[in-house]
Amino acid sequence: MVKEGYWYGLPLVLIAGGLTGFWLRERSVSLFLLAVFFLILAFLVLNFFRDPERPIPTEPHAIVSPADGRVVQLAEEEFEGRPVRRLSIFMSPLDVHVNRAPIAGTIRAVNYKKGAFRVASQDLASVENEQNVFTLQGEQGEVVVKQIAGLLARRIVFWKRLGDPLARGERVGMIKFGSRVDVLVNPAVQWRVKVGDRVRAGSSIVGTSESTPQVG
Repeated sequence: MVKEGYWYGLPLVLIAGGLTGFWLRERSVSLFLLAVFFLILAFLVLNFFRDPERPIPTEPHAIVSPADGRVVQLAEEEFEGRPVRRLSIFMSPLDVHVNRAPIAGTIRAVNYKKGAFRVASQDLASVENEQNVFTLQGEQGEVVVKQIAGLLARRIVFWKRLGDPLARGERVGMIKFGSRVDVLVNPAVQWRVKVGDRVRAGSSIVGTSESTPQVG
């Protein structure tokens, strides 16, 4: 459980408990239904902030998924004037929302960009939505990760700092209540997933970079 989850979930549990106490005294159907509503809401919120352990692949050239969710797009585009391959993952509110490092490396750049709040599954979300972009430099070259806010998710959390070393699959942050994560890699990287596939942060291999090329 991510610690922020307790701040969101425990007050709902307390409200549900208080309403249950009133219901036991008053025997009111409306109080009972309200208590059930807050109890279900508390469960959903606490479930959203879950943070399970994941087996991290040891394959030397593996690039792992930075997020849980569904692959919604694989594209060829330019990033800062150079060609890249982009993989986009859409996270529903039911997915684990803790993000992880796709490769081992050092954080070379972090850039928070304000923007719109389009539906995260739309193509333009990669460019126009509010997002946190960080670049990892490692033995596999350079990988860029975009944490992208969605229509409802407007709180991007990033726990690391510029210059921090990261292990493959290490937790780096989260996006609260549904959103999207993009991975930008060198064109030589070979994807091992397709649109529609479900992936898990830290444990699903999404691509390989056997030639360990540099992006920049």
